[in-house]
Amino acid sequence: MNARRLLRLSGPDAGEFLQGLVTNDVRRAPIYAALLTPQGKYLADFFVIADGDGFLLDVAAGQADDLLRRLAMYKLRAKVEIAEDPRAVTRGTGPAPDGAIADPRDPALGWRGYGLGADDATDWDAIRVAYLVPEAGAELIPNDSFILEMGFERLHGVDFRKGCYVGQEVTARMKHKTQLRKGLARVSLDAPVPPGTPILTADGREAGTVFTQSGGRGIAYLRFDRMAEGMHAAGVPVHPE
Repeated sequence: MNARRLLRLSGPDAGEFLQGLVTNDVRRAPIYAALLTPQGKYLADFFVIADGDGFLLDVAAGQADDLLRRLAMYKLRAKVEIAEDPRAVTRGTGPAPDGAIADPRDPALGWRGYGLGADDATDWDAIRVAYLVPEAGAELIPNDSFILEMGFERLHGVDFRKGCYVGQEVTARMKHKTQLRKGLARVSLDAPVPPGTPILTADGREAGTVFTQSGGRGIAYLRFDRMAEGMHAAGVPVHPE
């Protein structure tokens, strides 16, 4: 599991501040959400959890500093305090400890806890592959990925009724006016290949990229019109599922 960090937002404007920035409705926290560029491209994904008079943001450790910087940039005159929270983030798929929350993306992803002990022994890559769950630092690429291509609607990470947020116009247009031509797909591979290996069609055209793999299966980002038998990655046969 990638290391996680917690940020805490508090103050009288904390809820309104987050609501105007992120892809999901913070009034329904706990939620899964993302911060986008004004052009609708992914910057960071995180969980938003109501915590007393404020909110926790559960974010990949490698994204926390940049997220802090961006939140401070958007803060302006809002009455919001943004600080690190020292509690450890844990998760598992076994019995949930008291105080844990169900992962809002999919029931198969178990529970998340804050200051509640240790992770269990779940094989998270295997679960992510089985349920097509992208992860920061793997499938999710800042300033490049579009969240609808990454399955955020299926994973309950975007709300199309909540109103404006950064990148909302592009995301709504992709939802209502276009048919997605690219996106995540589960594949099987005859042998492991390095994450990020390009996938080619039988006649050598680029079809996409393979990322996380586990047990002979993988998450690929593919052009749907080129997804067919005969694909390969670094010479290894890749089969659509």
